Amino acid sequence: MLRALSQAAGAVDDCAETAPWALSDDDLLASIDATHTVAQRLATVQLGLVRELDARGLAAARGASSTAVWLRERLRLSGRSARQLVELAATVDAAPPTVRNAMLSGTIGVEQGRVVAETIAALPAEAGPEVADKATQLLVAWADRFDPAILRRLGERVLTHVAPDLADQAELAALERAAERAEARRHVTLSEQQDGQVRLSGSLDTETASLLREAIGPLCAPAGQHDDRSPGQRRADALGEICRLALRTGSLPESGGDRPQLVVTVSLDALVNGVRAGTLDTGAGLTPGTVRRLACDAAVLPAVLGGNSQVLDVGRQRRLFTGPLRRALVLRDGGCAFPGCDRPPRWCDGHHVRHWADGGTTALGNAVLLCGHHHRLIHQGDWTVRVAPDGQPDFHPPSWLDPLRAPRRNLYHQRC
Repeated sequence: MLRALSQAAGAVDDCAETAPWALSDDDLLASIDATHTVAQRLATVQLGLVRELDARGLAAARGASSTAVWLRERLRLSGRSARQLVELAATVDAAPPTVRNAMLSGTIGVEQGRVVAETIAALPAEAGPEVADKATQLLVAWADRFDPAILRRLGERVLTHVAPDLADQAELAALERAAERAEARRHVTLSEQQDGQVRLSGSLDTETASLLREAIGPLCAPAGQHDDRSPGQRRADALGEICRLALRTGSLPESGGDRPQLVVTVSLDALVNGVRAGTLDTGAGLTPGTVRRLACDAAVLPAVLGGNSQVLDVGRQRRLFTGPLRRALVLRDGGCAFPGCDRPPRWCDGHHVRHWADGGTTALGNAVLLCGHHHRLIHQGDWTVRVAPDGQPDFHPPSWLDPLRAPRRNLYHQRC
């Protein structure tokens, strides 16, 4: 083998000395095909060598903890690449000889061979050798036309072509296995980042993922033609809206003796002047603008602190759009009052037209219903809102959108 590999290396040297720019179009295309085929065939030979190395235990005999570790050091591979090489070698070795022969002949590539081998290994035991051989031949034939991703999807239904009587039973068993894996691996992780963000990651089972899609789907649509949020940003905002709705229902279980709630600590001067950050009970900070926006429709619980921040007295919460005032606001606005928005009242917060911290009153004439997106938009300051003499809210667009800043109203809820 070493003599043959030496000859192959010499052939590579000859190829390297040939300038690609000197090739004709036809020769260039044919050379690309040929180099790919040779590379795939040689990679298959390497897999056979790796499998034999692993079977003999040569890596352990040389003091390595595993074949993958030894290959990583010997071939200067990444740990992941070394592990994948050992795993693929074992997978191909366990597959029917037809798979390896097709790879050695260049009929299929290494990635396609992996898909075929893994598909055959996943067949139910009751399929038997005859069914496995038929499936292998069919998959190898498909590999001449399809890339690994499509080939894998076709492989999921290969039994319908070679053993229809087993297909339904195998599909049901596969679904049950997948459901069990998803159930066992489900998790959601919130990781604090250094840049003021929290990374949300996790894995959901099919049912829970469907519930999430159905819940956030209606809230992911662009809020008007000037909504420049990316799809990912709209999904993030929609998830926040779902959480606000859940908290607003008052039906969540208690946490530490209290209903779930967002707690922000900020001094009165900082709230009034809007120049200091607030602090969540998790220790994370919030910008002054975010604190003022949250204070629009939140309970304010005054507390008197001593010089060392010791709590001396806690008063009653005040300034909240609840009860009859909330109902009057819903009757008047019918939902988010921003022009063109169709968000229903349950998705909306009460917003003080003149901020409560600035002396604004908690009254119908100083209030407007806004969904989460438009609540943030109003607090950014480009749009302004005023309650007109007829008691209806008027929204004035920024000058870059309308130099005259002509007032606009939401006609959607009035039509309903």
